[in-house]
Amino acid sequence: IWMDGKLVEWRSANVHILTHALHYASSVFEGERCYNGRIFKSVEHSERLRNSGALLDMPLPYSVAEIEAAKTATLKANNLTDGYVRALAWRGAGEDMGVASKKNPIRMAVAVWSWGNYYGDAKMKGAKLDIAKWKRPSPETIPHAAKAAGLYMICTMSKHAAEAKGCSDAMMFDYRGYVAEATGANIFFVKDGEVHTPKPDCILNGITRQTVIGMLKDMGITVHERHILPEELEGFQQCWLTGTAAEVTPVGQIGDYMFEVGDLTKRVATEYEKLVRA
Repeated sequence: IWMDGKLVEWRSANVHILTHALHYASSVFEGERCYNGRIFKSVEHSERLRNSGALLDMPLPYSVAEIEAAKTATLKANNLTDGYVRALAWRGAGEDMGVASKKNPIRMAVAVWSWGNYYGDAKMKGAKLDIAKWKRPSPETIPHAAKAAGLYMICTMSKHAAEAKGCSDAMMFDYRGYVAEATGANIFFVKDGEVHTPKPDCILNGITRQTVIGMLKDMGITVHERHILPEELEGFQQCWLTGTAAEVTPVGQIGDYMFEVGDLTKRVATEYEKLVRA
């Protein structure tokens, strides 16, 4: 694991119990996938990591170029050409152990490992989603454009509740009651050959989401980025999730609503797979 500028053995990559991030969630991260020795959209992920840090008033002490070099070195050290990359930055242990943490160092690490399909066999047959009781909060209450650890607390709880019901994940509404996203992936719907996806005005505008929207437009498919009401779920014919871990995963069911794993969903999944391995 690359940690604070050098490679260390996996078991030695430890932090102190008084690490500020452990107590106050002062942590940002990226999830990335490496295909055939190349991290897909690597620079965009490194730029977002730095931007997330800035949004949390936690300026990272590493440039994009230095973060890129750290990821490359970690993959090489672990002899991985296909795998998952986790870049993480956090406020460490220091003089401050209250809410304020300006005197504490900002630390960073990169870990890599092999990781298959995020949703297992749902990648082929369609994931089953619960509907979460928790809602994505207003952008007036969180820095929603940051990929920050603390923002995933309700996602973890929602996914645990979904798994207890035999589901792969949960779909969340936002604070206004509009369809938002899954716990760690953006969501798309198909109706009459056109695609509808929630406007990212209070959720993370995922890098995979942006990639897939670009692909759809290149295919000549109309994409509507808009607010989606819960009652509209009944009228959609297809659905899929996007994310670095999820890649493009079809959805077969959300609550009582059923969707087909249709031709457009399969095409998008296939084209995305080609793109990341190009």
